Amino acid sequence: MPETHVNTFGGSPLNRLSWLRPSQSFMNAIVHVPNSRWLLFNAGQTLMISSDDRSVKPALAYLSTRDVKPFLGPEPYFGQGKEPGELVVEKDGESHAHPQHSPTEAARHHGIPIVFLGLHEKESGDNSVALPSSEFTNPDEAIKKLQGTPYFAVEVADLEHTQDDLEKLLSETGPSKEGKKLSWVEPRTLMMGFDGFPAAVFASARSMVDWNQRNKFCPGCGSPTYSMWGGWKVACKTLLPWTDNGNKKPCPTTKGLHNFTHPRTDGVVIMIAIDETGEKVLLGRGRRFPGKFYSALAGFIEPGESFEDAVVREMWEEAGVHVWNIKYHSGQPWPYPANLMVGFYARADSTKPIRTDLDNELVDARWFTREEILAVINHVGGTRFRHADLKKIAEDIDGRSNTGETKAQTDPTSKALTPAESKGSAPQQERRKSVADEPPFRLPGTGAIAGVLVRDWAEGRISFPPEDLKAGPIHKGNL
Repeated sequence: MPETHVNTFGGSPLNRLSWLRPSQSFMNAIVHVPNSRWLLFNAGQTLMISSDDRSVKPALAYLSTRDVKPFLGPEPYFGQGKEPGELVVEKDGESHAHPQHSPTEAARHHGIPIVFLGLHEKESGDNSVALPSSEFTNPDEAIKKLQGTPYFAVEVADLEHTQDDLEKLLSETGPSKEGKKLSWVEPRTLMMGFDGFPAAVFASARSMVDWNQRNKFCPGCGSPTYSMWGGWKVACKTLLPWTDNGNKKPCPTTKGLHNFTHPRTDGVVIMIAIDETGEKVLLGRGRRFPGKFYSALAGFIEPGESFEDAVVREMWEEAGVHVWNIKYHSGQPWPYPANLMVGFYARADSTKPIRTDLDNELVDARWFTREEILAVINHVGGTRFRHADLKKIAEDIDGRSNTGETKAQTDPTSKALTPAESKGSAPQQERRKSVADEPPFRLPGTGAIAGVLVRDWAEGRISFPPEDLKAGPIHKGNL
């Protein structure tokens, strides 16, 4: 590839200031910067500003610290002591400067976790504005040097507020008072509408709040955990100096690595196979997706595998196809909840039989010609899905839907005309025309890396040079 492709959710615009997360003086200072902005989530759903006008795209709701205070509990928010309202004093002003991390570093064990996403800095070619740890021995002075907008995120589901409670709290926020409509939205139904900046901020926020909500117990001993380092570390509550552990065996995290659970990123290979002529591509149709929808094949990385190993294994398991000459394309963060989609393309032999009966994950897999792919890409409905289809995909993936599905529920083009409709009133004729104009199959849009891979192949941006034809299939253990 001549240049790096930045996919939707990638290209983070934030300086994460990761070296400052352990400093409670920094965290307690930056949280009160007047222009700080917060993203709120409720069981994974995102707080959005929406409109009754369907022509207006929903947008992320950015709240101020003042808006979210009712959700956060008493101050201090970081470096909390035994009782609410108590602050643990950092040793020598900056405990995170010591080789041995303290279990009270920017600790937050009262209230829901807060995730500090980073700072959106003002445009400047001067890197001297970067803030080293030493700048925050006096946070009141150092915070004045901050140039940009801090971003935070919280998940409010664990507050167990009723819907009325949430609506009342949200009605007191700045956007509501300005007359804007706030609502909780399943983000998968809107992901293709996100622009670059909000998409990248949202991706970090959703993955991190999900990780904090899921990791409530220590993997070393099973005790409850608490949040540290601005939501980027969880620690075992048995480590807190005031915890009475009785005769309980010490948690393994008391020595060595104090963080058995790191922020989660699950690697996924996503790939297309190109035949030896370069004119055909292999795509599959998954069981969870609407009918006629074909996409790149994909699968999780397993322990002891390289990315290339996973491409070979997944292509064989899902489609019975051997591939070789594996090439990297680009990566895409995928915050549902915390995947990194790593895109590849590879060679395969289209004359060999296809098998979907090995792991039975695909309903179908087939080779498509470049002309067939381009016809769908250029069709007005070729890469579009209705809101209801996207919502159903989200429900299926999250395990919230019923297993008994009819074709009409999964295939937006499968609804048949009734006898009355077939007689031909104007609206009915229009509907028949709409059905007739449906593309022969659908493809992912370029908001997903699968769609980027397919389009880049179809439009000639990725290919194999002629000499690769002589390479032949790889053999196990000879990658």
